Amino acid sequence: MVSPYECEIIFKDEHLVAINKPYGYFVHKSSLDATSDKILMKLLRDQLGQYVYPVHRLDRKTTGVLLFALDKESLALVNRAFEQRSTTKFYLAICRGFMPENGSIDHPLLHESGKIQEAKTLFTCLQHREINIPSYKFQTSRYSLIVFQPLTGRMHQIRRHAAHIFHPIIGDRPHGCNKQNKLLLETFQLSQMLLHAFQLKFDHPYHKKELTIQAAIPEEFIRIMAQMNFDHPDLANWTNLQIVD
Repeated sequence: MVSPYECEIIFKDEHLVAINKPYGYFVHKSSLDATSDKILMKLLRDQLGQYVYPVHRLDRKTTGVLLFALDKESLALVNRAFEQRSTTKFYLAICRGFMPENGSIDHPLLHESGKIQEAKTLFTCLQHREINIPSYKFQTSRYSLIVFQPLTGRMHQIRRHAAHIFHPIIGDRPHGCNKQNKLLLETFQLSQMLLHAFQLKFDHPYHKKELTIQAAIPEEFIRIMAQMNFDHPDLANWTNLQIVD
């Protein structure tokens, strides 16, 4: 098992490095917790013995593929790909209720600056499960194992879009369902959000070939899948599948 003070490196060459981000870590220093020592930019820098440049961000509660550049030139080239939306990102989540087989969420989001931003997310449902745990006025609880593909990159986009269609991500605060989170804390001792960035695809900035980086599902996510009777999804071959818009 990787030490909490050592990043799990899942890809590295002379230009880029990607890690499997753990739950509860910031990418860089944040006003949300100015005293936190769980800063991945610093931990990875110390681990590699060189400066690293974050290409994108995952919020503290999200796990999965996190990409860094090892020099400013590579950072600029990869940033261009992200800005042009020529990257593909896939996330795994467990949501409340039975979601449709597939679909899209096209719903603008309000930026903290007050600006309205277009935002679109595709999704496909891998599995439904109904378990014998009373919830609200119902005698059972229903959940869906979902793959999300954000086509835009807005803050908390997937979390906010899932809540918008009334299928919030389990463990999410403040966009999720507090009653459901309390139920699962008491039943399964779940205190984490179940959103994992399992795959990132983009053209390498130097050799121009498509690069696919995958991050293994965290142990806590796997534990809750087992508690809810979800089968472990085969995400290794996800590049051969398509999400229907």
